[in-house]
Amino acid sequence: MPEQLGWLWIAIAVGAGYLIGNIHGSTIAGRMSGVNLKETGVKNAGASNAAIVLGKKYGALVAAIDIGKGIAAVLLAKWVAEAIGLGPAAGATLVFAMAAATIFGHNFPFHMRFNGGKGTATVIGVLLGFDWRIGLIGLALLILVSLATDFLVFGVLMLYVTFTVTAVFLAPGIGPDLIAVGLFAMAAWKHIENFRRMRAGEEKRVSAVFRKKRAA
Repeated sequence: MPEQLGWLWIAIAVGAGYLIGNIHGSTIAGRMSGVNLKETGVKNAGASNAAIVLGKKYGALVAAIDIGKGIAAVLLAKWVAEAIGLGPAAGATLVFAMAAATIFGHNFPFHMRFNGGKGTATVIGVLLGFDWRIGLIGLALLILVSLATDFLVFGVLMLYVTFTVTAVFLAPGIGPDLIAVGLFAMAAWKHIENFRRMRAGEEKRVSAVFRKKRAA
């Protein structure tokens, strides 16, 4: 396949991934419940806020949709890369580009004025789409690091680290590496407010959530 045609498919994958990322579980839950999750609770378009505001069932629904779209995007990208006969490096670039675009679309959806979630569930879905074992490793790191540091933000960033390590050590070519570095930079920027609250002593700790649940 001519090289320029391969890059055209990668560009199409990026656009498709961004649109898939715009399919927000929180939007669907909001329409079902009549509650705008961006204006209630912690004002976040994620599964945790849905669970806080609407209950566990809605939280599970949002998580399932956001994880599912990450898995679907990667599986679709793998199928396209194989169907059009891309080489290993170009195929890996297409898969990682669509995966990153899906996460980006979740974090910066056009229908939410480019202010969406933090991408946690979608990154888990993407990692599961790469390989279920990679997904479980990322999920385990999320839990362990969050508990060890007492801050969820560090656990979430470990998902992006897992994405980066997968690109660097398991994917051929430099394309996935560059995509992973860019995605990690985006994640760090997205969590700047969390780090500011940590410095001010205002960031909610994981242990505080557990204490609140026990008290309830």
